[in-house]
This record gives sequence, structure tokens and C-alpha cells, in this order.
Amino acid sequence: MGLSHVMSRRSWIRGTAIILPLTAALLAGCGTAAKNDTYDLSAAAVDGTGPSAKNKQILIADPTALKALNSDQIVIRVSPSEIQYLSRSQWSDTLPRMVQSKLVEAFENSGKLGGVGKPGQGLAIDYQVVSDIRSFEIDASSGNRAVVEISVKILNDRNGAVRAQQVFRATASAGGDNAGFVKGLDHAFTAVTDQIVGWTLKSI
Repeated sequence: MGLSHVMSRRSWIRGTAIILPLTAALLAGCGTAAKNDTYDLSAAAVDGTGPSAKNKQILIADPTALKALNSDQIVIRVSPSEIQYLSRSQWSDTLPRMVQSKLVEAFENSGKLGGVGKPGQGLAIDYQVVSDIRSFEIDASSGNRAVVEISVKILNDRNGAVRAQQVFRATASAGGDNAGFVKGLDHAFTAVTDQIVGWTLKSI
């Protein structure tokens, strides 16, 4: 499989001798009979700093992500070239769909736009917000830091021109147990979402 070695659920820790602050108990294979705790993100109530754009409507396109992130698994990076998945835990939906939904909520909660929608909702769109999820993980190799990085482009929906683009990144402390790791990811995502909303309002 080369340098990019992604472990499956049934072989997360098999035969390894890695000693990390993230203990083997949290990463150990859970088996098909185990029931996973299901987690959501709570990044809808952001500040939404930025000018009002009540005369503009935006579409939040489906975020893209590599296969390792395009699932309901919670990613743990144990080295620069190896990831594993947090045992007995999962997101409530695939990660890109969750990110899209929370971005829509954040823009709506800002109260500064004429409309916000997803593909297929029939809005007369002025701009598309196109995102790529580059990182959404616990970095166990650097002291269990939650890392969220999302690249965003704003496209003029009339001519397809890129109006602005930027990469947003935030980290947060995480650890203790599964809920603690998810809480760290939630905090980092909230920070990134707030940045994206404010930047978008200033850019359109």
C-alpha cells in the first residue's frame, strides 16, 4: 500500500509496538459486535463577523475529501504516513456531509445573507462556497492535538470565476477519552467555521 497505510477497523493495532499518549485501548480493534458511540458537530452558533450581504445568496457545495476522511470514521494520525480510526466511535454521518450541513447552519445563524442553500434547493445563487477538507483528525504524534484544515474557494455562480480562495486551519487540545477527542475536534472545527463565515462575508 506504500507510505499511505490506512488500517482497517479489524486491524487497527494488530502486531504494532507503537507507544503513544493515545493508548492502545482507544485504538484497539472493536470487532463487528461492538456498538459505536455516535457523535455530531456543534459548530452552528458562530460569531459571523463581517459585513451584511442581505442582497446575496450563496450555495454551499458538497465538500470534497480524500477517502480516509470521506466516511463516518474518526481519524487518528499516529505518524506522518499512518492513520487509524478511533475505536467504538463514529460520526453521525459522513464527515463531508456533516461539514456541509454545519456550514449552512453557521451562515444562516449569522443573519447576514439573503439566502443559503445546498445543491438542488433551487435558490437563485450569486456565489458558490466550494470546500476541500484537508485535515480533520487527532494528531497523536504531536501530543494529541485536534487538527482541522479546510480549503475554501468562492466562485461567482454566473461566470465560474474564483472571487477569493484561502486555507483555514485551527488546532485544539484533545484527549482523556473518546468524548474528549471529539470535543477537541469540535472546538477546532468551530474556530475554522467562524473564520470561513467572516471571510466569506467580507469577500462577496
